[in-house]
Amino acid sequence: MNFFQKQIKLKPYSRGFHLITDAVEEAIPEIRQIKIGQLQVFIKHTSASLTINENADFTVREDFESHFNKMVPENAPYYKHTYEGSDDMPAHIKASLLGSSIQIPITSGKLNLGIWQGIYLCEHRNYGGSRQLVITAFGV
Repeated sequence: MNFFQKQIKLKPYSRGFHLITDAVEEAIPEIRQIKIGQLQVFIKHTSASLTINENADFTVREDFESHFNKMVPENAPYYKHTYEGSDDMPAHIKASLLGSSIQIPITSGKLNLGIWQGIYLCEHRNYGGSRQLVITAFGV
């Protein structure tokens, strides 16, 4: 069994849902050495998240942002954690709903995603800054 791990720092992204599949694949070319395995991507933040979804039509990402903003609004009167700005507590909730890690099969040295699937960085803050990912590939 082979294990490879990298930590990368993504450029700052604006609030929204962003495809980062290429950045992840470029960061860990060692997956080409794995015939059968898994890739885990973990984000080291509490106000951004990761998910897998549509990689072709950008309006899907726009609709995600619109829906999440309606589902988890800013300035809810019951929020107590407000000292970091009106987008902070909703960002924590959104990050918990989507999660901090994803796992993707590796088959014959490539990520075994569906044809229309891509990895999203879900930036829930207006000015979240750069985000750090831990990428771990393992398999035979």
